[in-house]
Amino acid sequence: MRDATIALRDGDAVDAVALQAWLCREHPALVSPTAALQLRQFPAGFSNLTYLLTVEQAEGPLALVLRRPPRGVTAGVAHDMGREHGILAALHARGVPVPSPVARCDDATVIGAPFYIMEHVDGVILRGSLPAELADQPLRIPERLAALSRTFVQTLVQIHAVDVSAEPLSALGRREHYVQRQVQGWSRRWIASRTGEVPELDAMMDWLERHRPPDSATALVHNDFKFDNLVLAPDLSRVRAILDWEMATIGDPLMDLGTSLAYWVEANDAPIFRTLGLGLTALPGNMTRADLVQAYGAQSQRDVSNASFYYVFGLFKVAVIAQQIYARHVQGLTSDPRFGALGAVVQALGRAAQHAAERGVV
Repeated sequence: MRDATIALRDGDAVDAVALQAWLCREHPALVSPTAALQLRQFPAGFSNLTYLLTVEQAEGPLALVLRRPPRGVTAGVAHDMGREHGILAALHARGVPVPSPVARCDDATVIGAPFYIMEHVDGVILRGSLPAELADQPLRIPERLAALSRTFVQTLVQIHAVDVSAEPLSALGRREHYVQRQVQGWSRRWIASRTGEVPELDAMMDWLERHRPPDSATALVHNDFKFDNLVLAPDLSRVRAILDWEMATIGDPLMDLGTSLAYWVEANDAPIFRTLGLGLTALPGNMTRADLVQAYGAQSQRDVSNASFYYVFGLFKVAVIAQQIYARHVQGLTSDPRFGALGAVVQALGRAAQHAAERGVV
């Protein structure tokens, strides 16, 4: 499914006239004063706002993607557009499959927030359903999904193998005590964003602190690696681009694995997790979470014997991310109706984390 777009939601409008004036001034080779600009919104994301920017040119339309922070958010690494633009530039230069960055604006007065523009990579993004051409061939689905699972693991291992010894990647984060800082940082975010009682997450906050291991290694960490952050070839055989580097940093790669495990839904998991568009991993042919752990360990040559800790951390972290978004909804800072259902998702993630912690499973 090539990502669908919608008309701009209420509250998410972008001043196209001001955007065009800035582009003409700063990037005249890209946009002329007479070019027609069209903006449509990608509706699927839960964090930074993402738009399809189409520029009509004499040789045909040019498709670009614009990213900006959500309304009501004025700080935080995840919403630092200049940082994400810099990560894309560094990774693109190193041959990592990411969209090529095109332009960056740090002046919030242009469209109301800093933003950057990158190339639009055409391909399939899996957001809850299979591409029509594959859905029409049900006998081939398990084979294709088994191959995609292997590609998923290979791509995560590829990310963790990127050389981070030189700037700008070396400056993305502090190397020491990453696990400790992550556990304590996400615990603080949980406390700050709570809008109601979720005792399971309170318990997991304490459990993670008591069970946290020392750092296993230092690597580039994507921090949100899942199916719907990959642009795939139509037959799902290849990753054309890895998206959403907003939370990327330098840290323990097993913590990154834990986040991916938290997003990897299995057939017996709570049905509510599929409302997030993550249920494709539960279809026959996909690896289980345990299979994914073993495949990652074999390919990366890392010790994955403590995978349950990283999985519990991943569930806790995803719950806090959902809670932060839900809190913005409660405060009236977003009109997106999807966000109203996240309170129940937070509770379900808390129960899943407690179950994994008590049984030592993934």
